[in-house]
Amino acid sequence: MTLMEFKAQVMKRRSPARRGDRGVLTDRAIRRAQQSGELRVEPFDATLVRPAALSLRLGYEAFTLTTSGPVDVADRATHPDLVPKEFDAQGRLVVEPGEVVLAPTLEKIGLPGTLAGLVDGTSDYARLGISVVLCGQVSPGFGRAAGAVLTLEIVNHLRHPVLLYPGTRICNLMLFASSGSELTYGEMPHNYSSDHTVVASRLADHVRRN
Repeated sequence: MTLMEFKAQVMKRRSPARRGDRGVLTDRAIRRAQQSGELRVEPFDATLVRPAALSLRLGYEAFTLTTSGPVDVADRATHPDLVPKEFDAQGRLVVEPGEVVLAPTLEKIGLPGTLAGLVDGTSDYARLGISVVLCGQVSPGFGRAAGAVLTLEIVNHLRHPVLLYPGTRICNLMLFASSGSELTYGEMPHNYSSDHTVVASRLADHVRRN
């Protein structure tokens, strides 16, 4: 084996985040990371890999945020209730004007300590007056143990209901190579790194009342 062939094999075995990728991962690097097991995506659909992102699909459950009065972020008793939403007779998710709906992605994601993510809505939905993601950061180590869903915060800005279809593309996950964090997201307290469904806000665990 020549020195050149040896180096090629070593480079092939290395993970994408250590092979010289910089900034956002493109389609080739995303596929390499998934095939090597560095990036966990379950279920994985190769057709959802885009030039510089991985599209994710809308899951098959949803919850509306319902309040009965002012919300004190430090008082869990005042937080909105998560009320399950039933799909209509055709299996569509109906989002009313001004409604805030929490829904999981169909895919469970797991990131190593050397990858960070950013979830964003798509132009298709934005042009219909729909916000899909209000909080888009996915920290290194998210879902690494067994994979976790990403919770989408869907808002209808129109004056009439919008009908969404579970199982179809709803957002994009951009991935960025990093040098690795000292503490991964899954090791931080009160995190969402093991969620297999939508859960309520844990902000009250962080905010102290005077």
